[in-house]
Order: sequence, then structure tokens, then C-alpha cells
Amino acid sequence: MKKIIIAIDGYSSTGKSSFAQRIAAELGYVYIDTGALYRAVTLHAVRLGILTPDNRIDLNALLGALNNTYIAFRFNEVTQRNETYLNGENVEQEIRRLEISNQVSHIAVLPEVRAYVDERLVELGKQKGVVMDGRDIGTAVFPNAELKIFMTADPLVRAERRLKELLPKQPEATLEAVLANLQQRDIIDSSRETHPLTQAPDALILDNTHMTMEDQMEWIRSILPKYLNHESNH
Repeated sequence: MKKIIIAIDGYSSTGKSSFAQRIAAELGYVYIDTGALYRAVTLHAVRLGILTPDNRIDLNALLGALNNTYIAFRFNEVTQRNETYLNGENVEQEIRRLEISNQVSHIAVLPEVRAYVDERLVELGKQKGVVMDGRDIGTAVFPNAELKIFMTADPLVRAERRLKELLPKQPEATLEAVLANLQQRDIIDSSRETHPLTQAPDALILDNTHMTMEDQMEWIRSILPKYLNHESNH
């Protein structure tokens, strides 16, 4: 059975990462969380004072910092997940905070940052046998991916899911704040000049508004054999 690249794009909090991780675990593939790369760059920029709380960015300083920034994923035997390391430090928890979520789109919109992240992703995907999720994987990073999925869901449902995730770590989070954050990110992601969030023409749409994770896994199992057993058209 040949190894393929599975590219999952879609809106914030549609459960792309959880879905991608389940698929990777089932196939014995490597899961790559592309959003974590952007979040790590954002965290780095915030820590260095390159990105201010009101989202002003010192672009020259950021470009200089990227030359000395190394982001990697390491598998955690305890959690059974890949975790994000920034210059050797585990930042998995740090990058998930709401403050970083509120600022990541302002960093991800920059062509220079997208080029830096895309370079890392192409390197990581060379061997195939990977599942990647993000905003432009099937359109910009791996336009020749054998299987492309575009995930969507009702914004309120997405906000409720995200809030449930955040509350244990941030009890002060509110549904209103999370929904506002998602709506703002949707606008920024869909309207940026470099590689905006769009559905690839050959992507399969998965609207999981009313689906459990098991429903989604049944759906992917029903279509996977076609992509794993046949030669790619690309």
C-alpha cells in the first residue's frame, strides 16, 4: 500500500487537529500540526517584544529572529502526541493560550512567515505518510497531495467546542470572547493576500457541525481505500 499525503484545511476550531491525529494514528502516519508552527513563531515574537499586545509588528526584527528560530515536533510517550518545541523548549501549553490565538493571524498573514513555515512543512512531508492540517496545505504547501479535505462547521458550534477546550486552562474564557476570536480569525484567514483560506477545487468537504469524532472516522474509513489502493492522478 503506497504512502500518501493527506492535507486537511478548514476554519478554526473545526477539530482539524484531533481528526488529523486520529487518522495518523490509525494509518501509522506522522501527524504535523501546521498551526503549531505559526503559534510558535507568534509566541517567539511576543516574547522578544517584536509583536506588541496591540498587534504592531517589527518586521525587520521578526525576519532576523526567524533566522535563529528552530521549531520541531517531538513525540511524547506519556500523552501519545507530538509536542511543539521552540529552540529546544517545550512550548505546547504556551502556544495554546487565548492571547496567542488572538495574535496568531496577524503573524500568519505575513508572506515572509508563510514562506518560513512552508519551507519547514515541505521538508517534513518529503517522505510522504503524513497527515497535515492547516489553512493552505492543499492549496499552497502540498497542491499535489493525494487526499485533500476541507473542514467546516457552524461558527457557534465551533466556539462552544473551543471554549470547552480552553476552560480547564483558562477559567475566565467566555463564549462571547471565543466566538469573536473565531470570527475575526475567519475574516483575516480568508482575506489575506498570501495563500488565503480557500477550498482546493479537488478537496472533499467535511461539515462536522452535527458529527461526533466517530462519525468522522467512519466517513474517512469509507473513502480511504480509494486513495490508498489506486495510483494518484497527480
